[in-house]
Amino acid sequence: MNRKGGEVYIKKVHFTPYKSEEIWNCKVEVELENLSNSEISAKVKIELAETQIMESVQIPAHDVAKTTLNIRCGDVQEWNTELPKLYFLNTELLVDGKAVDDYIERVGFREIKMSDNRILLNDRPVFLKGFNRHEDYGTIGNALPLQLMAQDMDLMQEAGANAVRTCHYPNDERFLDLCDERGMLVWEENHARGLTLESMCNPNFDKQCRDCIDEMITQHYNHPSIVIWGILNECDSVSEEGRKKYKNQYEQIRSLDSSRLTTSATCKHFQDICLDLPDIVSFNMYSGWYEDVSVKERHEQEMDWIAGAGGEGKPVIVSEFGAAAMYGFRDRGHCKWSEERQADIIRENLEVYKEDKRLSGVFVWQFADCKVTEEGWFFSRARCHNNKGVVDEYRRPKEAFDVIKKIYKNEI
Repeated sequence: MNRKGGEVYIKKVHFTPYKSEEIWNCKVEVELENLSNSEISAKVKIELAETQIMESVQIPAHDVAKTTLNIRCGDVQEWNTELPKLYFLNTELLVDGKAVDDYIERVGFREIKMSDNRILLNDRPVFLKGFNRHEDYGTIGNALPLQLMAQDMDLMQEAGANAVRTCHYPNDERFLDLCDERGMLVWEENHARGLTLESMCNPNFDKQCRDCIDEMITQHYNHPSIVIWGILNECDSVSEEGRKKYKNQYEQIRSLDSSRLTTSATCKHFQDICLDLPDIVSFNMYSGWYEDVSVKERHEQEMDWIAGAGGEGKPVIVSEFGAAAMYGFRDRGHCKWSEERQADIIRENLEVYKEDKRLSGVFVWQFADCKVTEEGWFFSRARCHNNKGVVDEYRRPKEAFDVIKKIYKNEI
């Protein structure tokens, strides 16, 4: 609400929880904008978990004022994957004792860290069992209503997943709300994927990435489900010029949010020169699908290379793995494109990954079949779809869905 004719309002509220002496605290950063011709004296009031705090602030004319409030929250429940407790953070802006604007968010008390190559949620190791998910549905494209988002969440959690990667763009706020409510850990990333150095040197590239990262973090900062910020999926990470762009984007993220971890998914095996830059090393590997190789042997080669290329001591995630199948195509010989072959390849990969204590997570590519362009090498994709979903574009489960469900729920 705003009862001052839009002259002064709450522009941004960022909530950062942290523990001190085993007690949950939080830092609340508030940004206020004054559109009027004169300075305004105001008060910021915050209510959170039966705690109330107020602070005075001067907002210059045609300017922005920032204030930070530190709150000792005491007896609150932490947010985690089993019990994702949420609290309302109510911020009010008062002028002359009257509320002129308010800003209400749902927040959770949780910390995400890393230690000894493990990802820690509230100081406890967590293994990410995830799916890569596109915002796409067979009959309506990417304009998913809340009901279909909830159906996706139901299916992913039925399969035992505790994490989702928003490949390859920031997601709808409503889907992130569902992740907050359901205790689903989120890797959210910016919009660039599969770009060559030539594309990354486009004069619009740097600005578009800066804008995307800034908007993503500013708008989605308060979602407790988001634990990883990602960038530049399978982009040029083998050249010095490409490395500069990776480095600049990681620095931008950390300037905006130091409370979460960073990563990018690479496919530049044995060539990537950027593994020292993120907190987490993530790689996309399609053993058994694009390459007929031993999954275990190929994985060991990759892990050895990562350790010697800047990833030593860091958490490692298999950010993509999988195979394609046409829904309903069954073959007793398990030929390529059959549901059986897809299930075989995913099973073989998961059997290797679940035994490797050096890994901190796996993300199946992908949750659901999705439409792709006919341009470039995508023209070879059957039906003009990426058919690697373990459910089809209408969310009908393939055989691989049950394979993942068994391993995610019982063995990892």
